[in-house]
Amino acid sequence: MECRALSAIHQQHHYYFEDRDTLDIDDVGALESFFKKNKIDVCINAAAYTAVDLAETEQENAHKINAEAVGNLASICDAYGAQLIHISTDYVFNGENQNGYVESDKTDPINIYGLSKCKGEELAIQKNKNTIIIRTSWVFSSFGKNFVKTMMRLMSEKESINVVCDQTGRPTYARDLASAIFAIIENENVTPGIYHYANQGVITWFDFANAIKDICGYTCQVNPIPSSSYPVPAKRPTYSILQTEKISKLKGVDIPFWKDSLETCINLLRKP
Repeated sequence: MECRALSAIHQQHHYYFEDRDTLDIDDVGALESFFKKNKIDVCINAAAYTAVDLAETEQENAHKINAEAVGNLASICDAYGAQLIHISTDYVFNGENQNGYVESDKTDPINIYGLSKCKGEELAIQKNKNTIIIRTSWVFSSFGKNFVKTMMRLMSEKESINVVCDQTGRPTYARDLASAIFAIIENENVTPGIYHYANQGVITWFDFANAIKDICGYTCQVNPIPSSSYPVPAKRPTYSILQTEKISKLKGVDIPFWKDSLETCINLLRKP
């Protein structure tokens, strides 16, 4: 949705915006027909199975969408001479590196979702050497379901909420990520491979929630709790900081501070 919103600015290209209702990436025949009918130079794959906890019991479905389908899409892109830009996640790491992760660090996912995304990366690169993978983290937007919108709803309804305080990461505003993708598309000198993108600044989910509270002016009490007090089926990385020096060197790529982007997002959400 953020790419669609920004496409009006980047009018030098023609865009096709598809979702699972119009083009299911799990349908190889439909993909081949689409690529055969339309001259595609670049394919941005933001489709994914993202139900992290549900993936623990729906392992086959998670692998099918996050790995097999990505491999098939990469093969079709390769056959039709298209570059694949594939969106991945910080969950490919175990979250134990206190210095944060660079692109060349060894992956070691600790849940099924992360494992499926990791396999998708491998297949994408294996089947299309022209693939660009962008790992991102803690994505929020004025569109869809995400942490910011959930917190705003809960804080407007409740006097008190609990938020985990021992998971650390870098939030990413989807619009900033979309802008970086457009910059990559327009830069013919970008080397294929893996890149990390996340907004500047390192925080916990508790910090994130308090920032939302302050910007919106809510009176809801936000209580810090350890992850052990909020048990979920899938284990989360404790410290999944993505280092972004590599992508920041690309022409046209801007990486704003997370709180500035959060204010922009919230202002959009609160427009009448």
